[in-house]
Amino acid sequence: MYKLQGTSIYLAALERADCRKLYEDAEYDFDNPTDILHIGHSTEKSDEWYEEIQKSQGKTHVRLGIFINDGTVIGDVALQDIDWQNRSCSLGMSIEKLEYRNRGYGRQALLLIIEYGFKNLGLERITASTLDLNISAQKSLEKSGFMLEGRERKAVYFGGGRHDRLNYAMLAVEYQKLTEDAKK
Repeated sequence: MYKLQGTSIYLAALERADCRKLYEDAEYDFDNPTDILHIGHSTEKSDEWYEEIQKSQGKTHVRLGIFINDGTVIGDVALQDIDWQNRSCSLGMSIEKLEYRNRGYGRQALLLIIEYGFKNLGLERITASTLDLNISAQKSLEKSGFMLEGRERKAVYFGGGRHDRLNYAMLAVEYQKLTEDAKK
């Protein structure tokens, strides 16, 4: 099995059983909410998700599981909506159980997948967005070198109110500079 190895996690292909486990483990973080809420999805829905992953893998998406080094699947990370002509895509990530969040696993996964995108796929631009409420995601993106490019004011209706969507991006030249600076 092909792996992208980090310090305490690795990224690898998601199997059907992994998708089921992620659906079973899903916990919502009300302190750092996302604008996508999948309450009530059954494990049968995870089979549909697995099939969607297989259909688009390597074409319009690269979606990998996030595994801690003991082999436990804790989430997924993706380069999605890949535009091969313009060499760009968006980033998506989820860590399902609250106990695995804010431990650095997400940041490691983020760094591994953007390295893969820039070095192996030849991408020139990777974007990410999050709600203004999700401070953890904002910190992780900024620590990883993403730049805030814009704010869509009151773009998302969520939790009984309107919230801003923050749009981030990293360019290949910025990634290269970050890796060069890290070697110094």
